[in-house]
Amino acid sequence: MLAKEHIDDLLSRSGNILSTDGHKIGSIGQIYADDDSGQPTWATARTGLFGTSESFVPLEGSRVEGDDLVVPYTKDQVKDAPRVDTDGHLEPSEEDRLYEHYQFNGGRSYTDTGRDFDDTATTGAGYDTDASGAVGHDTSGPTTDDAMTRSEERLNVGTERQATGRARLRKYVTTENVTQTVPVRREEVRIEREPITDANRAAAMSGPDLSDEEHEVTLHEERPVVDKETVPVERVRLETDTVTDEVTVDEEVRKERIETDGDTRR
Repeated sequence: MLAKEHIDDLLSRSGNILSTDGHKIGSIGQIYADDDSGQPTWATARTGLFGTSESFVPLEGSRVEGDDLVVPYTKDQVKDAPRVDTDGHLEPSEEDRLYEHYQFNGGRSYTDTGRDFDDTATTGAGYDTDASGAVGHDTSGPTTDDAMTRSEERLNVGTERQATGRARLRKYVTTENVTQTVPVRREEVRIEREPITDANRAAAMSGPDLSDEEHEVTLHEERPVVDKETVPVERVRLETDTVTDEVTVDEEVRKERIETDGDTRR
């Protein structure tokens, strides 16, 4: 059980409220102490965005571990607790609703305790929830100043470089037919006759008058000769080009809005 001498020390550490299984329920908001005995009876766990929501949790059966407060309830139990204004005091009807939710000691009520006083919130050593100089007071937590901060999410879009694929060069050998026409020459026999003239008469009469003779000539022709050689024809390399595309990013962002309600008449 949390002792009253631990209240200020625990609040100054800005610790968290944990469930028995070690899950964080929320940060410690306020601690409500019995007006008569001064013993702490309730604490609020600040949950939600920026800790704007506070849920009440009983301190009976709780213990301190370092800067944190461990309570014998689950996170869902605390978050589902009845919504009660954290305005510095717990009304009997509000405490009855909390007792009923937590099934506290079999579901006892505020009236069953026999008390005729309210529990009062403690937010820190010497801190007054109705601090002078501030206009109004905060209903969702301790009074700080006369203004509240409005925040919003902003979308920051950038780029990152990542590998999407690999390209490589591969060389292999193929066979194809090449047809080429080459002119070739050959010799053929042609009989050439010339008449006897004074110019060739002596050569014609140099032999016997009548005889058997043979005369032979050698014929030639050209044939195609094939020879192959390997020669370099080109060089190939891989290069990369950078192409710029436009991608539309569609994302939700949250923002806080501030409005007034209530009677604003003078």
